[in-house]
Amino acid sequence: MLPVFGFDWRDRLVRRMAATIGAEDAQSSFPDLLARAIAGEEVVISSRGKPVARLAPVGKDLPARVPGTEKGKIWIAPDFDDPMPEFEKEFYGE
Repeated sequence: MLPVFGFDWRDRLVRRMAATIGAEDAQSSFPDLLARAIAGEEVVISSRGKPVARLAPVGKDLPARVPGTEKGKIWIAPDFDDPMPEFEKEFYGE
């Protein structure tokens, strides 16, 4: 998967994860996991080695997006949406 605008969201998610625990262990120690979440820690629950759920405190999401922060940094060519002859041949057989 390609990064979106030069930012790979998976990197941020991995950095935010504090601990990983198996599903069976999570069932037997849920009160402890809940206490860790209340304290601000995030816990990833995995099944067969693959992450399936995330237990996190409410309100600890990514910061809100602010419109206009990239203003003046992005440029779109004037001919961005002009027809491309090589593709027209493929689609229309011309």
